[in-house]
Amino acid sequence: MDAVFVLYDQMTALDLVGPYEVLASHPSVTPHFAAVAAGPVRCDGGLVLHAGAALRDVPAPDLIVVPGSSRWLAVLEDSAELIAWLAAAHPAARWTASVCTGSTLLARAGLLAGRPATTHWAARGTLAAGGAIVRAERVVTDGNVITSAGVSAGIDLGLALAARLWGERAAMAIQLGLEYDPAPPFDCGTPEKAPPAVTAAVRAALTGR
Repeated sequence: MDAVFVLYDQMTALDLVGPYEVLASHPSVTPHFAAVAAGPVRCDGGLVLHAGAALRDVPAPDLIVVPGSSRWLAVLEDSAELIAWLAAAHPAARWTASVCTGSTLLARAGLLAGRPATTHWAARGTLAAGGAIVRAERVVTDGNVITSAGVSAGIDLGLALAARLWGERAAMAIQLGLEYDPAPPFDCGTPEKAPPAVTAAVRAALTGR
């Protein structure tokens, strides 16, 4: 299975690395890190990743994984080539997946019109404007498109997709191998749970509002 893990400037590293660690360990997966142009890609936190291939060199992957960005509005305006590639590659893909605000790129590519999808809570309005039916859920699957909420939810997406691809027992083995058993110190991982002042501060940092 040829899996393209999409890279682009200002992406969020964990969005991609989470599902990569879940999915790429399976022997049936041949992973490709691809961007509009091969070479270094700087993430929104400053980490530099390397795209080993250009997207044009992997036109028909079986699996597409698109990360999000904390600067998703700027990314949407600067990603015409990536968006065009998504629109062209999706019809032949077995699965198209996005993490966090990566779903806004899928929406801009026309892949989510009238379809349920999720994203980071701060980007729900952007996703709705792109024609998706927004769900406030951790992972949403509709046909061969699977989307997840913000950043850390990419691991959940990877496990949900692993269960679809290889069965629940294989997915559970992957989860155990990763020792993915989250027990966060604070119960404030969604705006519904976080103190209002914390939610307001994070929203302002992400959206400027």
